[in-house]
Amino acid sequence: MVLIKSRPTLILKAIADELKPHASGVLHPIQCDVSKEDDIKAMFSEIKERFGGVDVCVNNAHVLPFDSPVMSGNIENWRYILDAINVMALAICTRESIYQMTERGIDDGHIFHINSLSGHRVNGSGLYAGTKHLVTAMTEELRQELREKKSRITVTNLEDDNIANTLVHALHAPYCQNLETDDIANYLVRTLPAPSYCQIHDILTRPRE
Repeated sequence: MVLIKSRPTLILKAIADELKPHASGVLHPIQCDVSKEDDIKAMFSEIKERFGGVDVCVNNAHVLPFDSPVMSGNIENWRYILDAINVMALAICTRESIYQMTERGIDDGHIFHINSLSGHRVNGSGLYAGTKHLVTAMTEELRQELREKKSRITVTNLEDDNIANTLVHALHAPYCQNLETDDIANYLVRTLPAPSYCQIHDILTRPRE
């Protein structure tokens, strides 16, 4: 579990302590600024040292600046969502995960890109939608690269919409029941046991309403 700010890290440490008597696994929070390549590499080094390496990577970090229209957007916002978080952080984490999997001979690892339905549409979100289209394209490119290497590492692009949080609740609660984070987690858990010859490549999910 990777977090950018210290307060959520402390919260997760408290959750980890609470889970110890009830779970066979270990929740180990690592503080990491995913906009910095050195931080990401240090985080993967700690994972390798403590646990041997990565088996499953869930890339979930992204930002949605409101000031990022194509005609008049703030260039610092553009750089942040493109160069730092939405694209580069995901690409680096994916690369480092595959390094560790192949180094250990893990041929059934899994990489999830938690994307957005903005990866299949344009809805007035400026450059944000462009970054999500890029993640969709990167996922397909990675699938082809892995196939050429005859690797059975799987990559899944999971695009969601209206996940319940403060902003989404304010915008959509009057109109529909939002998806919950547990719903997305359940899709991940159900995808992992798929047979090695099956590539679950794209999952698109949205509220029924």
